[in-house]
Amino acid sequence: MAHTAILVDGGFYRKRAAHLWGKKSAEDRAKELNAYCLAHLRDKDGVEARQLYRIFYYDCEPIGHRSVYHPLTKKNVDLDKSDTYAWTLTFLNELRRRRKFALRLGELSNQACYNLRPEITRKLMAGSLSVQDLKEEDFMFVAQQKGVDMRIGIDISSLAYKKQVNQIILISGDSDFVPAAKLARREGIDFILDPMWADIKADLFEHIDGLNSQWKKKESQ
Repeated sequence: MAHTAILVDGGFYRKRAAHLWGKKSAEDRAKELNAYCLAHLRDKDGVEARQLYRIFYYDCEPIGHRSVYHPLTKKNVDLDKSDTYAWTLTFLNELRRRRKFALRLGELSNQACYNLRPEITRKLMAGSLSVQDLKEEDFMFVAQQKGVDMRIGIDISSLAYKKQVNQIILISGDSDFVPAAKLARREGIDFILDPMWADIKADLFEHIDGLNSQWKKKESQ
């Protein structure tokens, strides 16, 4: 039986989960994430084939106590009064209460802004949407994560060197983790990537031992 650590790139998971299974409350998204990770512990016949060491979740605390200018409303938005701020805090607190979860939190850059969503930009450039038709929901809050990738790389290295597990499952689609994956494999770790059905770059295939995404369609939790 494999002794398995599951590492979750939080920003990637939340984006893919919303795409695959729609928007949910913070409580339901946390419940879904827990179920998705635990699904990795069983083979196709439903027999438990892996022993869970821990689920490491990597993300950032939301930015609070500052405001960001919204280009459409021409007003400053108090971030700690936004729905996103409250949702994120609730979501992280839900994960903290769950067994076997360890949160590794970076921080968001202070260089934050509201940008048009990519699909809205395409419509504007194609002429199928005019500036006068823009709505608040056509914009998204953007802030760069700091320290998240580094924490994932350090934990992969630590798990490998200390022989705490013999298998790592990484839920992500980012090729930035190739060096860490190469190191883990050199140390004898079985390295599985779960990109949640997203397309991945070709160089990732060279440095993993398997590709395995869990349920694709909306599941009842």
